[in-house]
Amino acid sequence: MLQSLRLCLASMLLVVPALGQAQSATSAAPDPSRITLVIHGGAGTITRALMTPEKEQAYQQALNQALDAGYAVLKRGGTSPDAVEAAIRIMEDSPLFNAGKGAVFTHDGRNEMDAAIMDGRTLAAGSVAGITVVRNPIRAARAVMEQSEHVLLTGPGAEQFAREKGLDIVEPGYFYTEARHQQLEKALAEERKPGTPDQLNAPSAAPEKGKAKIKAGKAQGAVLPNEQIFTEGKKYGTVGAVALDQFGNLAAATSTGGMTNKRYGRVGDAPIIGAGTYADNQSCAVSCTGWGEYFLRATVARDVAARMEFAGQAVGAAAQATIDKVGKLGGDGGLIAVDAKGNIAMPFNSAGMYRAYIRASGERKVQIYKNE
Repeated sequence: MLQSLRLCLASMLLVVPALGQAQSATSAAPDPSRITLVIHGGAGTITRALMTPEKEQAYQQALNQALDAGYAVLKRGGTSPDAVEAAIRIMEDSPLFNAGKGAVFTHDGRNEMDAAIMDGRTLAAGSVAGITVVRNPIRAARAVMEQSEHVLLTGPGAEQFAREKGLDIVEPGYFYTEARHQQLEKALAEERKPGTPDQLNAPSAAPEKGKAKIKAGKAQGAVLPNEQIFTEGKKYGTVGAVALDQFGNLAAATSTGGMTNKRYGRVGDAPIIGAGTYADNQSCAVSCTGWGEYFLRATVARDVAARMEFAGQAVGAAAQATIDKVGKLGGDGGLIAVDAKGNIAMPFNSAGMYRAYIRASGERKVQIYKNE
């Protein structure tokens, strides 16, 4: 018996160092030259024709601010989850994007938001759906990832959890913006027209040239010229970020208000791990934006990673092939991705996508339209 006990203890001593080595191998030696951050602010029928210079400048500024926030985290040695959260919070606080402050309205006139975050080092993930009072949904998603045994919390339960964790809770009216309200009014007016099918899953479609009718004044359903970008076709204003930190670890995060005029507690792909958000150090980090029903069916974010992991495709080829698959199914939108070497991809099949990246050298690019 004593001899057996000695053998057991010896085996445990051999195993413990091995476990320690496996854990330390999850992070590479620090190398500041590898840091990379990519963000998106949504995809859809975003065209120069209906984008005013003032609105374009506003988007450029907001995207740069988000880049700066995430980049500052990475430069000072922060982790990729810290960086993507920082970038997302800037966009959630801006009324320009369909996330947080700028979230669109549901059919019932509410703002229901979803968010997700995933750590590529550990595959830990957290997400929330259908929340209405948490100022920064991405913070709630991260709290779920780090302070609970769950991955996805929804509705009142998610809000109770956020309160218990001390997150910023606001009145629902905080999320109101006039432009988004007008967007809902327009959708409801279209829906009331005789013979109009259910608009819940209507695809993106740019208006025919010369067909846009903008009237002066503020009548119900009217949209002022400087608000056109909010109501131009179907714009999927989801925001997202993916990052590679100096330790070689990846992370992805996504936040959205969903689709204007959505009903029945509809949840899209953004908070669903593997559909709208995914990160794995063995492949890549991905955040999606687009017609969520199709991104869900195609498990887009995981599909990109799987193409890399099992088919040996580069991140650019894998991302493009997956977006092509979405298009063949009938969906539109785009994604951003970064791999463990800092290679990036930003494919989309819509008219435009707000997107930007920054590298360790400070090289950055902000783009909006298709041919940039």
